[in-house]
Amino acid sequence: MKRNEITEDGLRVLVETFYAKVRQDPAIGPVFNAAIDDWPEHLEKLQAFWSSVTLGTGRYKGRPMPAHIKHADSISAASFERWLALWAETSGELFEAGPAAALQDKAGRIAESLAMGMAFHRDPDAALGLTRRAARTAWRPAEAD
Repeated sequence: MKRNEITEDGLRVLVETFYAKVRQDPAIGPVFNAAIDDWPEHLEKLQAFWSSVTLGTGRYKGRPMPAHIKHADSISAASFERWLALWAETSGELFEAGPAAALQDKAGRIAESLAMGMAFHRDPDAALGLTRRAARTAWRPAEAD
């Protein structure tokens, strides 16, 4: 039975289910698996993050941008698109249409923000003219330049 509201327990199930898929995904799994040493600890951090951004709990105290910039050479626009596709698939499996759409919208905004931050880190002058959505789709790893 799909959940009809976003709760702490629902976010826990979503994060665990989603990242189980991510870890097995041939496109983005290797990036995540190389970057994360302690999955149980990371899942707790991700649950706190999603609790903060969707429920306003303030549980997350980290800084996601530096962690993503550290792995920027491994992350491409296609990586963001695959992450979002898996998130949409998983949230759609676990939640009714309304909550799933809210989770997908939030994930899209997060992906755009991270992509824009990574683009700005790589080339501040070029990134200043990009919209968030354009940054996500235009960003590519350094070796592609």
